[in-house]
Amino acid sequence: MVGQCMEKAKMARDMILQDEDATIKLATKLTEYARAGDAILLSGPLGAGKSLFARAFLRAFCHAPSLEVPSPTYTLVQSYEAPSCTVSHFDLWRLGGPDELEELGWDEAREGVVLVEWPQKLEDLLPEDALNLEIHVLADGQRQARLSGWGERLKEADLAGYGADI
Repeated sequence: MVGQCMEKAKMARDMILQDEDATIKLATKLTEYARAGDAILLSGPLGAGKSLFARAFLRAFCHAPSLEVPSPTYTLVQSYEAPSCTVSHFDLWRLGGPDELEELGWDEAREGVVLVEWPQKLEDLLPEDALNLEIHVLADGQRQARLSGWGERLKEADLAGYGADI
């Protein structure tokens, strides 16, 4: 499902994230382009850095560097008040199906920014206008990241220095 959404995207940017700090810097930079109504879909295997990205994004977007950001693995969603809108962090690993999203406040959350780990669980609810971030672990421990979606915003985003372009 995520792959299908990404195929529709006109623009993709590939980069190498050399370490955790590079992932944090990328997440922080992307907050400059995020706005209410956005969905940021985080894909990759366990341990790839999805939660690290989400934590850094939330701290930067909420202007709260020491914000405690627990994993929503068991609660499925955690929401945070940022200066411009609410940000909801969904971890759908344990979601039984998209019909359970209504109980979690999905429709209301979409009025703000949503960060979604394991977005393939959204099935037909997968937002077509989302920013997709796929992270893969390389043999040397670095991460290969692919950003797609967001149309012109991604094309115009100044991401130089936020991971090595490939």
